[in-house]
Amino acid sequence: MTYAHTAQATADVATSADVLFDYLEDQASLGSHMQKPSMMMLGGRMSYEFDEARGRTVSSVIRMRGNILGLVLSVEEVITERQPPRRKVWETRGRPNLLVIGAYRMGFEIIALGRASRPRVFIDYDYPAAIAAKFLG
Repeated sequence: MTYAHTAQATADVATSADVLFDYLEDQASLGSHMQKPSMMMLGGRMSYEFDEARGRTVSSVIRMRGNILGLVLSVEEVITERQPPRRKVWETRGRPNLLVIGAYRMGFEIIALGRASRPRVFIDYDYPAAIAAKFLG
């Protein structure tokens, strides 16, 4: 699938690729900012539901549900690539019900730099289908 928009970021991190991969692979930690009310979440929050593999195998499923400003949000993701400690990719399945983003593919790649690492985090995405949500996106 192709997406209309893309964004990415890189940084050098003073830890090994193995340790960094383990940290980034923990979806609950990675998305912890969405699990508690905040200004970024406009007072709302999301909760996670994991399958038995907890997002740590290809085809593993992760569901998120929550609300923002009284609107119910939901998204289902599936892990599409997993190559520890180098790369992991997941993407939405079905039609996400989100405010500022529609379908997406997200992931990270890690380059080992001896005792340090250089992760590249990326997202390829579309805006939501609803006109009001496109405006917010």
